[in-house]
Amino acid sequence: MIPDPGVYTLDEAHKRIGFQAQHMMVSPIRGEFAEGSASIHVAEDPLQSQVTASIRAGSINTHNPERDTHLSSPDFLDVERYRTLEFRSTGIKWEAENDPIFQWARLRNNPLARRNNAPSDLPSAATRASGRFVVSGLLTIKDVTRPINLNMEFGGARRDPYGRDIFGFSATAEFDREDYGLVWNVLLESGGVLVGKKVRIEIAGEAIRDS
Repeated sequence: MIPDPGVYTLDEAHKRIGFQAQHMMVSPIRGEFAEGSASIHVAEDPLQSQVTASIRAGSINTHNPERDTHLSSPDFLDVERYRTLEFRSTGIKWEAENDPIFQWARLRNNPLARRNNAPSDLPSAATRASGRFVVSGLLTIKDVTRPINLNMEFGGARRDPYGRDIFGFSATAEFDREDYGLVWNVLLESGGVLVGKKVRIEIAGEAIRDS
């Protein structure tokens, strides 16, 4: 089922705000930000929903203290001057309108459908992970704001053992770090550069409805 309308908050205990970049053109290096928050306003029409998120830059962790210190320095994130990375959504669209979850959401929120059809006539909500969509928004790093698209997958909604309404999701995106002024690099004698320009975002988590 899709989540009921309302405001949801990212669950600190069930989240991963990760990223991946290439090292020396041959191998991926993965890391994550340990501290981040997000607020998700689920609208009556799911396509009118909104997301805002804030990530503490200094919580970066690639499991290598020397590398983390460098990534936190003015060469990269400059965490002393720019404490957070920010995201604000500007639009949502489903990847395919024949997705069962899209059809169910549209019918559920259509007044004519509610008036002219008995409850048994409406399709059941998806019970498995279903619903791929694109969240367009603005990502701010070091006071540089640029558009970005998050490819998201809805993982399902339910009530947890504590009586809270929750839903799960995952998201990926890719951007060029130089677009945000993260231009430090080293040329390799064999060709190429030490740090790849492309950064892949990898997010997964659960959101809890505010009481």
